[in-house]
Amino acid sequence: MSDIVPIQSVATSLAILETMADAQGPVGVSELARAVGATKPRIYRHLRTLLDNQYVMQDPQTDKYQLTIKLFHLGQSVAEQIEFLSEARRFMEGLREQVNQTVAIGQIEDHGVRILDILKNRSDIEITSPPGTLFDFHSSAQGKVALAFGPKHLWDSVTNKPLKQWTEKTVTNIKKLKEDVKLVQQQGWAVAPEEALIGINALAAPVFEKSGLLAGTITIVGSIQHIAPVPNPDLVTAVKNVARQVSQRLGAILD
Repeated sequence: MSDIVPIQSVATSLAILETMADAQGPVGVSELARAVGATKPRIYRHLRTLLDNQYVMQDPQTDKYQLTIKLFHLGQSVAEQIEFLSEARRFMEGLREQVNQTVAIGQIEDHGVRILDILKNRSDIEITSPPGTLFDFHSSAQGKVALAFGPKHLWDSVTNKPLKQWTEKTVTNIKKLKEDVKLVQQQGWAVAPEEALIGINALAAPVFEKSGLLAGTITIVGSIQHIAPVPNPDLVTAVKNVARQVSQRLGAILD
């Protein structure tokens, strides 16, 4: 059992949402108070917060509350992320065996690309970042793919603050970064030779979901000797082919 003390207000809000999800229609404050085991004023305060954040709406005729479509969109997003990871994992081992490099799956977030899973290359020298690692947009192959094919607002994370220089080869000039990203859009893949870590390069390609939006990235990671700044065309083809296959399994229609 965890030693962390739960935050009661969060637990109450979650209980309200779960109760409303189980209800067959709009629910009143009194009904929610009985179901949750809290006072009406307390339930009302939580409902107002949920209303302000558009998780619930109130019927002006009855003053009762019901859930909005916003929760549906959150659930759909989680389902899509799980589906992306599940489908991408089908190809990880095959890609690793083909290119003899570490393979990683990345998910796009507002401030970088999060590593969801990684399959290490079998070698004396392991090059890896554990799942959960968040890579910057400007200094990683995954990040450049995100800027090239992801939503426009991702650029806010890059242009609103100084870019961290991880190595002497990290691109910190916005104009140069935009040029690099434009090239990524044209060729359909990205590299970041020694931009995050000296001696290391990564080669990433985009995976798209059914809606055509960017679902995430497929990446191979290795030493600069094995993944050159201008990578071997066979490596590029291998990564792009896997990204395409995963996209197709997610229902994306590609040119």
